[in-house]
Amino acid sequence: MQVLITHSRLARSRVLYFSRLQIIAAVLCLAALLMLFSGAIYHFFFLKAAREGWPVVSPVVRLVVRDEVAQRDRFMRENLDVMASKLGELQAKLVKLESMGDRVSGLAGVKPDELKPLQRSQVGGKGGPYLPLSSASMQQLTQALQDVDEATDQNIDLFTLIESRLLESRLQALMVPNTVPVDGPLGSGFGFRADPISGRAALHTGLDFPAEIGTPIVAAAGGVVQSVDRHDQYGRLIEIDHGNGLVTRYAHVSKSLVQAGDIVRRGQSIAQVGNTGRSTGPHLHFEVLMAGVPHNPARLLAGAGQVPKLARSDALR
Repeated sequence: MQVLITHSRLARSRVLYFSRLQIIAAVLCLAALLMLFSGAIYHFFFLKAAREGWPVVSPVVRLVVRDEVAQRDRFMRENLDVMASKLGELQAKLVKLESMGDRVSGLAGVKPDELKPLQRSQVGGKGGPYLPLSSASMQQLTQALQDVDEATDQNIDLFTLIESRLLESRLQALMVPNTVPVDGPLGSGFGFRADPISGRAALHTGLDFPAEIGTPIVAAAGGVVQSVDRHDQYGRLIEIDHGNGLVTRYAHVSKSLVQAGDIVRRGQSIAQVGNTGRSTGPHLHFEVLMAGVPHNPARLLAGAGQVPKLARSDALR
């Protein structure tokens, strides 16, 4: 392409030569400049006019973007309606959860005084116009979500407390010696009886379980092995501390399977039946002491439905 330039001041005419690529590049640059210019005008002129409400330009701009704004508002409203519906479902589930928490807390032994901090936010009068969530604004939805989040945290704290109470009850139940230590009949019960060696009436402070030497002996409840020692009367003796002053004794054993300081669980094998100490035959002498005072182990076994049957009626009641 050639461009001829002539002028009265020029001594001769000038000829400019442009290739095809140069022409295409020039057109593209011009188009880019026009696009940038139009974009700048739109952002800095029309949008500013629409925001500030210029008398002539603002109505024109709003008319142009009216459909776009309406579509955007409709999209936001639909999303708000969906969020409001889901939030309503969450609130309904939360109400059920709160009522369930009230019932379960009573069953778990949680006292009403412990729940007073959770009820402080509900004290005092409340009111105001009814605004259903179906027509709620974003600000109202945000506030409702914050209320649900706070109520959820309170319910989590409540159920954590309930779980703690239930765990405490379970641990207390595990510490009660109500499991029969030897699988077999009861030879002699708690109370006065004719002493098997002297023949005189004497208090028998535990239960005797006759069994063959080597028969497994299990812990009547979970606890910590307090001592494993020899005694003139009890022979080889194991004592387990179950907490709160509750101790069980396992006497006349032939072999101990635990050591002092070991943690044992209910039903764990701790020893084997023997005939050590003051004994007329292989058996286990089982005692339960509360604060050092012997108690009838049969009462605890009866509470668990594990009352052993007497092999012979030689006990004096």
